[in-house]
Amino acid sequence: MDSPMTRRARLGAALRLETTSGALLLIAAAAALIWANSPWREGYAALSSTVVGPAALHLDLSLTTWAADGLLAIFFFVVGVELKHEIAAGSLRHPRQAAVPVLAAIGGMATPAVIYVAIVLISGDTEALTGWAIPTATDIAFALGILAVFGRGLPVPLRTFLLTLAVVDDLLAILVIAVVYTASISLLALVGAIAGVAVFAVLVRTRWARWWLLLPVAVVAWALMHESGVHATVAGVMLGAVVPATAVHGEAEPRTHRYEHVVRPISTAIALPVFAFLSAGVSIGPAGFGELIAQPVAIAIVVGLLAGKVIGVLGVTALVTRLTPLRLPDGIGLRDLRPIALLTGIGFTVSLLIAELSFPDAVHTDAAKLAILVGSAIAAILAAHELRWDARRARRRDMNEDGVPDRPWPVIGGERGASQH
Repeated sequence: MDSPMTRRARLGAALRLETTSGALLLIAAAAALIWANSPWREGYAALSSTVVGPAALHLDLSLTTWAADGLLAIFFFVVGVELKHEIAAGSLRHPRQAAVPVLAAIGGMATPAVIYVAIVLISGDTEALTGWAIPTATDIAFALGILAVFGRGLPVPLRTFLLTLAVVDDLLAILVIAVVYTASISLLALVGAIAGVAVFAVLVRTRWARWWLLLPVAVVAWALMHESGVHATVAGVMLGAVVPATAVHGEAEPRTHRYEHVVRPISTAIALPVFAFLSAGVSIGPAGFGELIAQPVAIAIVVGLLAGKVIGVLGVTALVTRLTPLRLPDGIGLRDLRPIALLTGIGFTVSLLIAELSFPDAVHTDAAKLAILVGSAIAAILAAHELRWDARRARRRDMNEDGVPDRPWPVIGGERGASQH
């Protein structure tokens, strides 16, 4: 019989799987939609708007706000840790290797924004312009989960490309949230938050860094960031980014690995599902699905997530690899990026967050959230089909067309692979 320690270890390992994260997000979103459109919809609305927290500290927030500002900070801490690792020791370490996915990420954000603005302007709904950033985001958890399930047999460098692209995408999304969706700033609180992150950066590098010492400092930095007017999730990514990505004090592994190992299950099992549950509950109501999805803001988001992402990612990659010396990694070609571009159209978590920050009225917000769910679902289904199709096709010796036969590459869901004619 397994001991409690073994069961906890197995549960933790399961919660670190990308497939688990995607499944929990899907279940949470489905539960929210069902409840919000059931005869008991008032209960969902009452739960979402329930206010808790100390008013003296300006933290008397609704549960929905706590999920968006508080729980998502945990998710963005993991993003920050991943970003730090990729910059220090991963795919972003060598600029030449990172250049193509980084440029693809920029194209995959700019094109949907342009398409969104064009559709909204043509429709005349200028009040919806504030939501231009909604279709620019990519949900790392969902995208990697679908790749893990349906991309078996494809080269592992394809996962690295998607991870790099998605991490850069999230970093740019955080910058957009910090700059665009900040109405006013309290400089004193912002300086205090930055000082809190600096203290955390010092403590996290010491030999005696412990959770009971780091957690209070992180909470103070988060609270001050929230008080400053800058979205509190920015504190999460900043705290993650200061964790050392190289082994210190003779330790066997970098602290980015260890902290990600500890915090990811909390993000997967609690932070992301609870946020999805409290944010995805769009009450369709008397207007009906057709009327909501026909709103200009909804059309702009769906087209942005699907066409915008595919055009941006594929277009930029094709231009860069054909007009410059930059090439894709060994083992993958431009054809492999069609499903990857579709995966980046899964906005979900960050898109839902930006939707809540974009509009003051429920009409635009509900239409935007419904469009995010619809667009992300279509992108996920199309990407899954494309991944299976791509995995069944024979592969050439020089997939990245750099004039040199590709080295043997490991495959997703297997130990190794080899280039084929």
